[in-house]
Amino acid sequence: MTSTTSTTESSPHPAPVARTRPVFPRLRRLPAWSLLAAGTLAGGATGGAYGALTAPAYSATAYVVAVPTEKSDPQAALGFAQVYGRVATQLAVLGDAQVWAGVPVRTLRESVRSATSPDAPMVAVTATARRPDLAVDMANAVTRALTRHANHAKNATQVELQQFSRAVKPAEPSSAPPVLTGLVGASAGGLLGGLALLVRPRRPAADGERPAVVPGPATAGDAHEQP
Repeated sequence: MTSTTSTTESSPHPAPVARTRPVFPRLRRLPAWSLLAAGTLAGGATGGAYGALTAPAYSATAYVVAVPTEKSDPQAALGFAQVYGRVATQLAVLGDAQVWAGVPVRTLRESVRSATSPDAPMVAVTATARRPDLAVDMANAVTRALTRHANHAKNATQVELQQFSRAVKPAEPSSAPPVLTGLVGASAGGLLGGLALLVRPRRPAADGERPAVVPGPATAGDAHEQP
């Protein structure tokens, strides 16, 4: 009885295995300006999209002035104006202002800012909102409440707070336009591209090319050594 044995011959040249080319060599071959250009374009597009998609904001400012009475002097009015500038955004004033503004106290605290001058006894109250009429209402409401609180203590402070200028409806938004946000984004993207260029891996030397060896400085003993 004869048995048949089958053998399988292996190929002397195995099939090549596909290899994924690393990323770093590809980055090394990119020109130096490509990172700057990519960062600038990406930053400009992001900044422009942010400015275009964000709703515009409007700001309105009202002013009140501290006036000294006959028993006081201008220097005292200047000092109280600084105090009233800090009190304008406190809960006691905003609690009364919410009635005239028609918004909750939380909205007033987030949207209203006050500022004073070191040279004039004046307080500026600025309100920011998505609607210009709402910004006007909030600014005027806060100055009205601040004036009432200040004048309740007029007999003790000898300083009266008066309305100097009411807030007017803004004609243009105070938020940055898309062109400006795009320029800011492009500047930031270019800066990041420059930083990426600094940390970019350097291109290795070509095969057979050896870096030049710079001899070190001669020591004092070698300089005086006789041949």
